[in-house]
Amino acid sequence: WALRIPGREPVRGRNQLVLDFTRKDVRDYIFEQICGILDQGKIEYVKWDMNRSIVDVFSEETAQGKVTYQYVLGVYEFLERLLQRYPDILLEGCSDNTDALDRLRIQYGTSFFYPASTVCSHVSAVPNHQTGRSVSLHTRGVVAMAGAFGYELDPEKLTEEEKASVREQIRKYKGWEALIRRGSYYRLSDPFAAAYTAWMFVSKDRSRALLSVVMLEMHGNMTVSYVKLKGLDDTSVYRDTESGRRYYGADLMEAGLPMPVEQKEYPAYQIELIRET
Repeated sequence: WALRIPGREPVRGRNQLVLDFTRKDVRDYIFEQICGILDQGKIEYVKWDMNRSIVDVFSEETAQGKVTYQYVLGVYEFLERLLQRYPDILLEGCSDNTDALDRLRIQYGTSFFYPASTVCSHVSAVPNHQTGRSVSLHTRGVVAMAGAFGYELDPEKLTEEEKASVREQIRKYKGWEALIRRGSYYRLSDPFAAAYTAWMFVSKDRSRALLSVVMLEMHGNMTVSYVKLKGLDDTSVYRDTESGRRYYGADLMEAGLPMPVEQKEYPAYQIELIRET
């Protein structure tokens, strides 16, 4: 029932194999097993981990070249059946990569298909358990505020200074949560090509916006990066709530905002703009 290539020992990841969800008999059996558990009580939340990479791409019942495609369709069919039977259940799909820089690209790609309100974005511990990379708590927080914000770490291991920063991040997110969940989302750069990643949320009436920027590269004699905004009212004046500076919407969208050139790795910025006129 596992995906495997005939004549070869299957590759184990996390001491696991991958079930062949291209097969209906496999899906039916697993469905019965899971329903047997869910029917035992009032279960409201299921976390569906997809942390095991697929490497043995072969199925005796599926045309080669279509295995991964049919596998995904099988997973979708399975989840649809599950939600039809349990319409009130909250089903979270998980793929465990919480490295802040990797998440910038993951969230960028995910944004083409899913709204930010459905994407769980977490601040995790450093060095990251997958990449070994250390990114500042501030930058990790900015990245995680691109969706349903949360933490995935042991708070007892935080310093008092870090705990204070966490409280401040939570305070800020609560103030911006409605804007992030319900506002219009704009991609301002391609994290696969640009020296920075930038995105923003704009309220439906264009009276409020939140710009987030993470610098990905640092070089000697670095030139200033100008981030061009989107979705604003070009004739209105917007105020930066932190600095107090005022800008015309047209200037922000045509010329852009200059980002500071700092001598540190992966600095991040959040700028809240309020329309004044």
